Amino acid sequence: MKMRIFIPGDAAAIAVGADEVVAALEQAAQRRGLPIQIIRNGSRGLCWLEPMVEVATVKGRVAYGPVAPPDVPSLFEAMASNGPHPLRLGLADEMPWLKRQSRLTFARCGIVDPRSVEDYCAHGGYKGLGRALSLSSAEIIAEVVASGLRGRGGAGFPTGIKWKTVADASADRKFIVCNADEGDSGTFADRMILEGDPFVVIEGMTIAGIAVGASKGYIYVRSEYPHAVVAINAAIQAARSAGLLGLRIAGSAHSFDLELRVGAGAYVCGEETSLLESLEGRRGLVRAKPPLPAHKGLFGKPTVINNVLSFAAIPFILDNGAKAYADFGMGRSRGTMPIQLAGNIRYGGLFETAFGLTLGELVDDIGGGTFTGRPVRAVQVGGPLGAYFPRALFDTRFDYEAFAARDGLIGHGGIVVFDDTVDMAKQARFAFEFCAVESCGKCTPCRIGSTRGAETIDKIRAGERVAENLAVVEDLCNTMKFGSLCALGGFTPYPVMSALKNFREDFGPAPTRLEAAE
Repeated sequence: MKMRIFIPGDAAAIAVGADEVVAALEQAAQRRGLPIQIIRNGSRGLCWLEPMVEVATVKGRVAYGPVAPPDVPSLFEAMASNGPHPLRLGLADEMPWLKRQSRLTFARCGIVDPRSVEDYCAHGGYKGLGRALSLSSAEIIAEVVASGLRGRGGAGFPTGIKWKTVADASADRKFIVCNADEGDSGTFADRMILEGDPFVVIEGMTIAGIAVGASKGYIYVRSEYPHAVVAINAAIQAARSAGLLGLRIAGSAHSFDLELRVGAGAYVCGEETSLLESLEGRRGLVRAKPPLPAHKGLFGKPTVINNVLSFAAIPFILDNGAKAYADFGMGRSRGTMPIQLAGNIRYGGLFETAFGLTLGELVDDIGGGTFTGRPVRAVQVGGPLGAYFPRALFDTRFDYEAFAARDGLIGHGGIVVFDDTVDMAKQARFAFEFCAVESCGKCTPCRIGSTRGAETIDKIRAGERVAENLAVVEDLCNTMKFGSLCALGGFTPYPVMSALKNFREDFGPAPTRLEAAE
């Protein structure tokens, strides 16, 4: 009987040597004449333990990590005998990091073979589609509305309302578009799901197509995700072969097919209208709204555009019902959020949980504080356009409205941690610089405001007319927030103003706090 060994084919695991560990295991097994089966699963999200190797036993999958090629000879003996080993982590499902989570969207990630539609179905996949095929369009949309699911790409707009708008639109063609252009710093949930459980996104998009009357969908993935591109293409082909994409899906009267498109590296193409321009073969320029994409989107037709995580939540909702999903969370933030812990943090990775935990719990308890061991000074939530939160605000609950009340945004759920050596004036300048570099250039507040902002921060840090230039920065932020065409320019004030408000002492020449921290 073959020993079944699971080693992630996830990009993060590959970056720290997963492929080399696979080669070492194959060589060790060949030398011993023992048959093994290696499954390249997705990552479970414990990044500090990658490459994490799991071996199937009668009691469940036993995990070891982080594993390097020199560990393989002794590891192989331990796996074969189920004996002790310094890298043994115990049963994977019993690990505290995983047991504390509420994995709905990521229930299969790290467990199934992402290339096998049979494995996906064996773990509950396509049950949501099966139920959707028995419902009317209105009934499917009613389930999504009742679930309370909001867009996981940053804006937090109710998903069901968007779908209803497209369903109600009159047109000869409609489209479903998945925004997989995950470009925010400190975020990797989209990549993980696309590499580790791509069928859940395909299933979610297929359900959306049935709900709104669309027969064609596109997945727009960033060029920096080559492993995700391979995984998605393989999954699309497998779904087609199984009759789950194409004409008369699953033997029904509905038809829906998917096509993968790869972006060209522009951050602004994560904005939905810029993404549509790119899909249509043009440069990624932001469109003025209205009209909204739900009315006039891809090729001028009504279009549903949702994030990877939004589509990935749909199969659970249709399979288990809206209430099962809405029972998680708090207030208007229902369901779960895959939170990504990154930056200077001891335990970086993906932690899916119901809305409601505080920043302090996420950073200190779950994340274990900083990797350097120094005090946490700030966290940035929501990507490079997210606000900086000082420790004094670590009682803020992870909830859309709670963050908005404190001039922040959840965004894609990324949390980047900084210790007490960070210079927040430099971080504010970086926000302006990032906006200037990534701007599509269509609107003046974003194109010019960001450039002038970086220049003004330089003057402040040089000690030049500090009070007057701080006022200029605040005025620039106000103009960008209300005058920009899209969120790139409109959200850049979040990191700048939060740094000014919460870390004012850093804005001036030679901050004494930094010298004291050394």
